[in-house]
Amino acid sequence: MSRLREEEKDEIAKRAVELIWKYGSDILKTDTMQSERSFMQHGKVSVYEHSLFVAYHAVYKALKKRLAIDYRSLIRGALLHDYFLYDWHKVGDGSHRLHGFRHARRAKLTAMRDFDLNDKEMNIIDTHMWPLNMRWPKYRESFLVTLADKKTAWRETFHKRDMRMERALRPLLEYRGGEAPPEMPKAK
Repeated sequence: MSRLREEEKDEIAKRAVELIWKYGSDILKTDTMQSERSFMQHGKVSVYEHSLFVAYHAVYKALKKRLAIDYRSLIRGALLHDYFLYDWHKVGDGSHRLHGFRHARRAKLTAMRDFDLNDKEMNIIDTHMWPLNMRWPKYRESFLVTLADKKTAWRETFHKRDMRMERALRPLLEYRGGEAPPEMPKAK
């Protein structure tokens, strides 16, 4: 495949954000998802931002490669993959020990409590820490989120910014619940 022109990359980025809003707005609108802004993930990135970045990278890759996938499940699973709703950096009572090994299951159980999930979405959430948690991704969408999570975590930890992604996601990064962000284009 030939290298994409800048205009093509921008168009894919725009489409990725449209799809994230189309299939994930019900999740993004919830108070619990908005509460993820107060929990740190990697470096100075909140769990909310991290979840958006993972969804973006997974969708962008799928669109770029023109993969035949279930975008709804991909996006919902990506947004909820770290839906554990606590700050794992706080030592406290020790309940967050071995967070890297345990949080995928906790995120899945919490997401199941708050949302109706299909098997693919549950597998995405449950296996995103493969190979650390030894649960094998069963679907193409699960692999995409697993890889996007690794890429995103690396970038966040080592402060490698993706300006195209940040520009494209600005409406959702600034979104605080309620109606659609005014500059959010309608998904097709």
